[in-house]
Amino acid sequence: MSLWPRPFRFLRDGVSVLAAAGLVFVTRSSFADHYHVPSGSMEPTIHTGDHILVSKMAYGLRMPLTHAKMVSFHAPSRGDVVVLDSPENGTVLLKRVVAVGGDRVAVHDGVISIDDVPQPTMSKDDGQLEESLDGHVHPLGSLGGSELPETVVPPGQLLVMGDNRGNSHDGRDFGFVPADTVLGRALAVFARQGILGWHKL
Repeated sequence: MSLWPRPFRFLRDGVSVLAAAGLVFVTRSSFADHYHVPSGSMEPTIHTGDHILVSKMAYGLRMPLTHAKMVSFHAPSRGDVVVLDSPENGTVLLKRVVAVGGDRVAVHDGVISIDDVPQPTMSKDDGQLEESLDGHVHPLGSLGGSELPETVVPPGQLLVMGDNRGNSHDGRDFGFVPADTVLGRALAVFARQGILGWHKL
């Protein structure tokens, strides 16, 4: 038999529910979250409909409900898969960082050159395209897409692109994005077509 009178039990239960909801909210706002991928711009690395786990404290710790950073750890690096706010309409995007502040970058037919050096793009025996950015090897869905004449990435800015170069609306179209607009780093695909798994990104 409970020692709590009924009105107090309701109050206690209500406070517990609110506390749990608040904890989940703060965790999703500042520490980690999951996203459902709506498009194929990152195929074949990430498929349409995939569920991904995102670390929101990979680059710093933010105040809940804001983009204000309380603590910064380090900036995104070439090859990182990140989520960020679109500079065009504020929707959340999933893209790969391909160039960082100070890089002299150009993109021709989907191939990235940094400081006049084309980044290694190769084809495996099965015909799958692959790219290497700072030693991080990942598949490409296609080449082509918008061109980017040679330009220098300003300090504190990033160039982000999709792995499906021929079918990606990305930094070649909307320009560089401030590193501070990055909401987190995508760590892994944890569900694909309803099947749980762990595909590290």
